[in-house]
Amino acid sequence: MDSLITAAARALAAGDPLGALNRVALRDDAPALALRGIAMAQLGDLVRAKALVRSAARAFGPKETVARARCVVAEAEIALVSRDLTWPAKALEAARATLEAHGDRVNAAHARYLALRRLLLIGRIEEAEQMLAALDPAALPAPLRTIHELVAAGIALRRLHTKAARAALARADRAARAARIRR
Repeated sequence: MDSLITAAARALAAGDPLGALNRVALRDDAPALALRGIAMAQLGDLVRAKALVRSAARAFGPKETVARARCVVAEAEIALVSRDLTWPAKALEAARATLEAHGDRVNAAHARYLALRRLLLIGRIEEAEQMLAALDPAALPAPLRTIHELVAAGIALRRLHTKAARAALARADRAARAARIRR
C-alpha cells in the first residue's frame, strides 16, 4: 500500500471519513475506491458507498481475493445498515471463508457478526442464538466484542430474558469504552 492509502485507512479507523476522503478523493484505483466507499458509508451516503465498494470489488484483480472478500463484507454491512435484507447471505459466507482461509480473523469475525445481525432482523432467533453460542469473543478486538454483546442482548430481548439482556448491555458498554467507541 502506498502512504496515501495507509493514511486514509488510518483516518477511517479513527472515525475521520473526511480526512480519508481528502487523501483518496481523486484516485480511481481499487484500494482508493474501497476506502472512499467506506468513508461515504460513515458519512451516511449509503447509495454512493455501495456503488463505490462494488466498483472496488470489480477493480481488484483475480489474485486479490482477500481484498475482494473485504469489499463483499463492506457491501453487506452497507446493505444491513440500509435494512436491505435481500443481499445474498451466501456471498457473505463465501467472503468469510476466504478471509478465514487467508488468516484475516478479524474481518472474518466481522462477517459472521453481520450474518448474525441479519438473522436477528429477519426473525431467525434460534439460528442466531446457536451461531452466537459457537463464537468466542475473548480473542477479538474490543469493537467486535461490543457487537457480540449487542447481538447477545438482542437475542435476550427477543426471548424476554431481561436480566440476560441487561448483563449483555453492560458488557457491551464496557467493550465499547475499551474500544473508545463514542456512545
